[in-house]
Amino acid sequence: MAARLAALPDLPRDAGAPVFALPWHAQAFALAVTLSERGVFSWAEWTAALSAQIKTAGASGPEDGSRYYDHWLAALERLALDKGLCDAQSLRRRREAWAQAYRRTPHGAPVTLGAADS
Repeated sequence: MAARLAALPDLPRDAGAPVFALPWHAQAFALAVTLSERGVFSWAEWTAALSAQIKTAGASGPEDGSRYYDHWLAALERLALDKGLCDAQSLRRRREAWAQAYRRTPHGAPVTLGAADS
């Protein structure tokens, strides 16, 4: 695992360990690691997808690192589409369900999806 983490570009760290400012950052991180460990994509594919996403985002202006996990999520979505784990329509529906759940969740409370959100 340490070698794989070392291969990631600009991974925010504190004393050598990944830093997560928000719970979803850790969840996205864990999802990428788990999917790689299960053979859905190789770690080399993952680092290439994340690097490409960061490069694409950087083309529109300087990056300061504050959107690192946004890029992480976008790379995960791209790989999920490329690997046939979901289709674009279901991804859009899920994204909208999370946005609606976020809007109705009181400040400070965890955002969750219910059965009606599926």
